[in-house]
Amino acid sequence: MQTILGSSGAIGVELAKELTNYTDRIRLVSRNPKKVNPTDELFPADLSDRDQVFKAVEGSDVVYLTVGFDYNIKVWREKWPAMMRNAIDACKKWNAKLVFFDNLYLYGPDSVGHMTEETAVRPSSKKGQIRAEIAATLMNEARQGTITALIARAADFYGPNNDKSLLVETVVKNFQKGKAANWFVRTDKVHTFTYTPDAAKATAILGNTASAYNQVWHLPTDQTRLTGRQWIELFANEMKVKPRSSVLPVWMIRLIGIFVPFMRELPEMMYQYEQDYVFDSSKFEKAFHFQPTKPAEGVKRTVETS
Repeated sequence: MQTILGSSGAIGVELAKELTNYTDRIRLVSRNPKKVNPTDELFPADLSDRDQVFKAVEGSDVVYLTVGFDYNIKVWREKWPAMMRNAIDACKKWNAKLVFFDNLYLYGPDSVGHMTEETAVRPSSKKGQIRAEIAATLMNEARQGTITALIARAADFYGPNNDKSLLVETVVKNFQKGKAANWFVRTDKVHTFTYTPDAAKATAILGNTASAYNQVWHLPTDQTRLTGRQWIELFANEMKVKPRSSVLPVWMIRLIGIFVPFMRELPEMMYQYEQDYVFDSSKFEKAFHFQPTKPAEGVKRTVETS
């Protein structure tokens, strides 16, 4: 049995598709899970409840933690450390391996120009500090031999059927409405994005490769160095619209945040847009002979389903 905790999100759905290459016993866990494959087992659960996490994990060989909590620092402080602790303890009890799908917030401003698995963990943001804490909790357990686990990290992502993607929210949807695309701080800086089907396929590979455990992996991400402006132009060309764009400086994001709670959470992360943001996944690509999807193809498939 392979179990996805947080199966309803963009990564969880794509991951469920990929896991059929390894097993026909897939358990999907979320508040309102929906089948992705005909043989999926649905397990409704509140994953903020420790007892329900233990019940969801029981009988699993591999557990994938792909949960996404509301983008709110108070929620993250309350739920993320508990979620990680509960997932670890449940996997230890039922002797399951744990795969944690992580982001890059734990890398600070001095590192985002070239991020590898060896990049120092020096978060500058409150959310980054939480991500660093839960990643350390997991890998400390793995080093002590109390659990078999790995961390799979992705950059900001985009892809088909992914309304949570920044590129979809601020570029595709704006173009669909006849508006200019929005971008943060600077459009002349490089920003690499992970294509969700690639991330899901790679996560499934890692979860089913014994030698991949007890280490950190960056998920395959094309290394074409596109700036924000070039991403906007790619989407505009695919959608056959003019590549009009509007740049939101930090002061404006703070102002909008007075009225829009989600925007209130963004200023501390804007260092990711003030400079080049380059995610290096060569470790995975070399180990598994994997060629990430090129941006032009990823943009085409994203537009087709948006």
